[in-house]
Amino acid sequence: MIPIVNLPVALICLVVSIAVIVKGGDVFVSAASWMAEVSGIPKLIVGATVVSVATTLPEMLVSAFSAFDARTTGDAAYIDMSIGNAVGSVTANTGMILAIALIFMAGAIERKDYLLKSCLFIGAAGVIAAFGATGSLGLVPNLLLLAIFVAAMTENVVGAVKRVRQGNGGAELLPDDPAANDPADGATLAKPAANGRLWTKNVLLFLVGAAAIALGANVLVDSAEFVAKSVGVPERVIAVTILAVGTSLPELVTTVTAVVKREMSLSAGNIIGANIMDMTLIMPICGLISGKALPVTAQVGRIDLPASLIAAVVALVPALIKRKFMKWQGFALLGLYIAYLVVTCFFGEAIAAL
Repeated sequence: MIPIVNLPVALICLVVSIAVIVKGGDVFVSAASWMAEVSGIPKLIVGATVVSVATTLPEMLVSAFSAFDARTTGDAAYIDMSIGNAVGSVTANTGMILAIALIFMAGAIERKDYLLKSCLFIGAAGVIAAFGATGSLGLVPNLLLLAIFVAAMTENVVGAVKRVRQGNGGAELLPDDPAANDPADGATLAKPAANGRLWTKNVLLFLVGAAAIALGANVLVDSAEFVAKSVGVPERVIAVTILAVGTSLPELVTTVTAVVKREMSLSAGNIIGANIMDMTLIMPICGLISGKALPVTAQVGRIDLPASLIAAVVALVPALIKRKFMKWQGFALLGLYIAYLVVTCFFGEAIAAL
């Protein structure tokens, strides 16, 4: 582990660890996808399962390491970082990244493609906000979140299988069907080329990517905690700003790419899916690691959790009603996110004392 002895070293470690996490996540997902596809699994199902879970690894590991540090040191500030990173990432994904997508790519949507995902997203945010208001997240909310996770993964797989079967005029695509290899249908069943050298390469990339994410997450937590203590900023504020935005960079890169390619469904779907995974996996895992109910501070309960729920409602409810994403939603979300940052950074303690 890199010794963090002063503030400049901590800041350098903070920036480098974010870069390592982002690059490690990219390598990890690519290798995991290749290995899954070689086994004959359709790419749509790989994306709906392996990739969707793998892209939450940065947030998951950062929060998990924070929860572990809280258990081993007894320092409750690490719990603030753990919950703050998870919830802050969701708010950043919705209030900043999805806002950018809506501003540049507002347009019509198929309600059926978003209805269940939106309900699961808002439902998960509602569970966390409601139980967080009681001061802790215990067994019941964690079980509810895991149930939502299972529902989300089931919907992903069922939707992917349906698209595979309907990719050729509603007929099921077979591996030897020429239409199965048409990239236009998005349901490619053909296996990528595989040999011993490629297997060795991708297994190594998989391990290196996973190690990079784990190491980067560990250093990120330590350096962020050092910075917070050095400059007197609460760990929670660091978590919902620097950590949340840093671990959301993969979604930001995906969104910028989607904006350039004018692929709204790719961007919005990726963000909504990432938010569901963040909320329904990270909290239960952190609760399991800590070995007890996660305490929710007044700032988190009164600011962070309601903010994530409000952002989810503003982003999705009007779109479902109107059957389209509208540009004003993007500006509204961006304004709400800026207001959230101002409130959390400058008025958090005052609100908690009310």
